[in-house]
Amino acid sequence: MMVKTHLSLTHEPALKGVPKNWTLPIRDVLIYSGAKFLCPCAGSISLMPGTSSNPAFRRVDVDVNTGKVSGLF
Repeated sequence: MMVKTHLSLTHEPALKGVPKNWTLPIRDVLIYSGAKFLCPCAGSISLMPGTSSNPAFRRVDVDVNTGKVSGLF
């Protein structure tokens, strides 16, 4: 899995196509040990936050008799 810009195969969006003899600088490597992934990050890409070990949906409940929803806010 590689996290990088979608604009170019390289780290430079101005280089189009498949340029030759280039090196991709890696700024960080994220370790996802549960999924057994190493994720090298290149450039200034933003990452989406993951789900915590206790996601909010576990606190939501619906009373089937009244239809009242609890735990949303």
